Amino acid sequence: MHYEIPFYGHKNIRSTHQKTIEITTDPKLSTNGNCIIGVKSNSGCNGIPITMKSHLRNSNSDVTCTISVDKFTFKIKGKGHENLILSHPHDIVIRKSSFTCPRTLAIKCDKASNDIPKEMINMLQNSDTKGIFAIDVT
Repeated sequence: MHYEIPFYGHKNIRSTHQKTIEITTDPKLSTNGNCIIGVKSNSGCNGIPITMKSHLRNSNSDVTCTISVDKFTFKIKGKGHENLILSHPHDIVIRKSSFTCPRTLAIKCDKASNDIPKEMINMLQNSDTKGIFAIDVT
């Protein structure tokens, strides 16, 4: 299954968090949101198609998230889990840990926001930059 979520950059994107990556529908971002790599997305966890949510709620599912910005792509591999709630209206978070909450899309991910290449982050610090957050579940 494949699902794509467009988002935009913001001047306060820092991408220094060591355990998570987040996109949000919110248009504003403080410098405290150091895991957020995109704002003004068109979906939080609640907007993910029901069939994909079913696959995400399987501990045997492999989840690949691909962040695309201009010519750059960045892939993160993680796992689904039966405890995923997937109901947050604004946020999508992928985590290195096994923690789940309504914002969590995938757990046990192999990368966090501080792993994203600096060139990509520099582009995302421009509010006109558009990115795609693609989710693939197998």
